[in-house]
Amino acid sequence: MESSSAMAVEQRVPSDQPDTAADTSGYRLAAPQDPNGIGKYYQGRQIAHVMGHEGAEWLERGDRQEEEGTDVLLRELKLKPTDVVADIGAGTGYFSFRISPLVPQGKVLAVDIQPEMIKYLRDHREINKAQNVEPILGTVQNPNLPAASVDVVLIVDAYHEFDHPREMMRVIRNSLRPAGRVALVEYRAEDTNVPIKRIHKMTEAQARKELEALGLVFVENIKSLPQQHLLIFRRR
Repeated sequence: MESSSAMAVEQRVPSDQPDTAADTSGYRLAAPQDPNGIGKYYQGRQIAHVMGHEGAEWLERGDRQEEEGTDVLLRELKLKPTDVVADIGAGTGYFSFRISPLVPQGKVLAVDIQPEMIKYLRDHREINKAQNVEPILGTVQNPNLPAASVDVVLIVDAYHEFDHPREMMRVIRNSLRPAGRVALVEYRAEDTNVPIKRIHKMTEAQARKELEALGLVFVENIKSLPQQHLLIFRRR
């Protein structure tokens, strides 16, 4: 994605499996309407290119807290010390390492599909003394989360880049404990003042349409972030 003050490196992370005839529900292949799209559409929404590991510095930019209200986001999650939190698309661990001290008796499952990011997470786990952060290499279809094991799933500015959102969210849904929650954070497409390319934004309606179709129940949109939706879902 791209902001008014910095440019993130975008690249296509290839699928590990080709689309098949059985993998068509909600999907459509067509020429990209936006050059930052992959030419694949889900529920009418064009999927964006994945931000490559070359954009790590942008994820750790000094003004991110001010731009995104990341401290507010962490407070709104209302984490308990024993929670198991899955950070999907963890990247450099910007959120994983900030969540770590909030769940001292729990753990953080830091999931990413890029081996370079997993190495970064492992190296910085030692630097941050965050032994309860567990890096997990996922695939474009599977975050490799154990079933019924997670209290909170956090997905920040990553869902719109999922190559296989239906398959990923099914596994994520099944990873939730009975009272588990999904916190979906995406830039607000309804707000033209948010300085992000349209393909890297989502409307509340589109996000609800996609996640509710997979058996998740919308709980609320917490409107305390300056530029993003914070949408909370639970298992049905």
